[in-house]
Amino acid sequence: MPLGRSLSMTSLNGLPQCEDEDLPVEDLLLFEISWEVTNKVGGIYTVIQTKAKTTADEWGENYFLIGPYFEQNVKTQVEFSEPPNPAVKKAMDTMKSQGCQVFFGRWLIEGSPYVLLFDIGSAAWNLDKWKGEFWEASNIGIPFHDREANDAVIFGSLTAWFLKELSCQFDDKPNIIAHFHEWQAGVGLILSRSQKLPVATIFTTHATLLGRYLCAASLDFYNNLDQFDIDKEAGERQIYHRYCMERASVHCAHVFTTVSQITATEAEHMLKKSPDVVTPNGLNIKKFSAMHEFQNLHSMYKARIQEFIRGHFYGHLDFDLDKTLFFFIAGRYEFSNKGADMFLEALSRLNFLLRVHKTDVTVIVFFIMPAKTNNFNVETLKGQAVRKQLWDTAQSVKEKFGRKLYNALLRGEIPDLNKILDRDDISIMKRAIFSTQRHSLPPVTTHNMIDDSNDPILNTIRRIGLFNNRTDRVKVILHPEFLSSTSPLLPLDYEEFVRGCHLGVFPSYYEPWGYTPAECTVMGIPSVTTNLSGFGCFMQEHVADPEAYGIYIVDRRFRSPDESCNQLTQFLYGFCQQNRRQRIIQRNRTERLSDLLDWKYLGRYYMHARHLALSRTFPDKFEMERSAPPKTEGFRYPRPSSVPPSPSASQHSSPHHSEAEDEDEDERYDEEEEAERDRQNIKSPFSIGALPQGKKKQHGEYRN
Repeated sequence: MPLGRSLSMTSLNGLPQCEDEDLPVEDLLLFEISWEVTNKVGGIYTVIQTKAKTTADEWGENYFLIGPYFEQNVKTQVEFSEPPNPAVKKAMDTMKSQGCQVFFGRWLIEGSPYVLLFDIGSAAWNLDKWKGEFWEASNIGIPFHDREANDAVIFGSLTAWFLKELSCQFDDKPNIIAHFHEWQAGVGLILSRSQKLPVATIFTTHATLLGRYLCAASLDFYNNLDQFDIDKEAGERQIYHRYCMERASVHCAHVFTTVSQITATEAEHMLKKSPDVVTPNGLNIKKFSAMHEFQNLHSMYKARIQEFIRGHFYGHLDFDLDKTLFFFIAGRYEFSNKGADMFLEALSRLNFLLRVHKTDVTVIVFFIMPAKTNNFNVETLKGQAVRKQLWDTAQSVKEKFGRKLYNALLRGEIPDLNKILDRDDISIMKRAIFSTQRHSLPPVTTHNMIDDSNDPILNTIRRIGLFNNRTDRVKVILHPEFLSSTSPLLPLDYEEFVRGCHLGVFPSYYEPWGYTPAECTVMGIPSVTTNLSGFGCFMQEHVADPEAYGIYIVDRRFRSPDESCNQLTQFLYGFCQQNRRQRIIQRNRTERLSDLLDWKYLGRYYMHARHLALSRTFPDKFEMERSAPPKTEGFRYPRPSSVPPSPSASQHSSPHHSEAEDEDEDERYDEEEEAERDRQNIKSPFSIGALPQGKKKQHGEYRN
């Protein structure tokens, strides 16, 4: 069907109005290019994988992902097929005829998008030639020893070649949008622009290269953004060529986007350009049909974690597991960037506070950060074996006891409880008790660490003295491996583990977005984040009282490290003071925030970036109204009117706080009423109105 002027814009799956009546809707193709398509390296994989369904729903058969071919990944993730689009097939055949291996199929994730995968190895013989062409296009030289950069040149050259073969079939009509993620895909963008291909280009940086390096060097990054000599810093870290690739991609793209406001500020100084659109990261939100199902899952997986604790702390299990809270931090092992240094210092202070106030609450903290290990350590495995042996002993005695009790009741007798267990039973139980005696403290790590004397987490634990002593109210467990349901120690997947914990703590110094606290929010688990993470800034903008909704935001930008650490300690101590009911109320509120993170709402920003790219690339074909970029008006959650279970409200001025006061506060909480009010604060995604007959859209940006 030809695209006429009177056709409403919403009928084009969100595409802006085109003035060319000969351009069919079906010819508009969207390509997303990333090194992490079907290839999990970091968080970009999660972004693309979770966003695929929303984008596929919008674009249908005209949405394609381009990535590298790795056989070990493709075997389990891709179903090969023939391209349904004849233009795509012809472009692939041309490349195959010249010796390049190109694969096509469906990525087996939600949305089942088409994927186009280039075998980097099959085209490596062209590397020197393509590096020369890249030099001529950009004056950027790539050293021979940087394999990752060399692979990026091959991947980018193949991408540009494919886009050239494809665009040649459309006679220069505006048919293609290409969205490139991160510097590894940027070569394709630079070459496409240098060859003047009729392609609307978008470039998204999820974190600047130099920013990550500078933060890892423990510099006061955010307070000195305008002071750095960028070229000098990149050169000293031997990443100058990569930095140039990233910066050239940013300046060549028709539209430049980044994932958060904090990264936008960073990009302005590191890459010398402000983003055109901020595109926050989302998740695919699956709501349970039963409102409190996620609370049931929390109880179930908490019980599984408690079983592990019973084994790990055998012989030292002198604390009440029903009054034990589980905190955790997870992610890449970046000690300073992820805030593990501040977290450990705050735990030391929390331990002091809990001991001084003689509280009966115990906090067990998990560090799930992969590091180099030899294997599980013997003491940890022994703990689980002892726990299992005790369980088997208890079960056998219980069965024998039950059988005798059953027979006595059948005879109409009340059994003599002093005789129902014989001497052998008593001996078995005594042996079981003796087996739980240990002459060492419970280990602080579950694995044998390689070079543990230089491990920053273990060295900090040694410095602050958190060795899991009986007197410690805060106990630490480093699990230097990703979680797996097949583990003999802690047989839980990451999602199950998160659901079983009480609080995720992510006091990151460098976190362009922050999927870990976002995942906690979606699962109804409160979390700690910072105002230096994209997620933290996003929540500050859209939630009036984040603490009441279980989002604790540490100020690491405008406070000294010591002040930030004290603030984090107060958050943790306040959380420990909450009673069980307050934690349940808070989890309900946290889970309701998940609507804010749904791609069906946040996808609007990507839609806007595509509109903007088309209007800038083909201004005579696509024109848009001048207005502000899309905003999430109505995404503002007000402060709950009922009693907030945040630490500040949970701390009582008097130690003689009465239960009656708790009951009065609880009466003020009406969950149904509060949930309905929160639902009203989420508006439907913005829509683009119909274009009146003959009226043109002006070049600019869409109104929300």
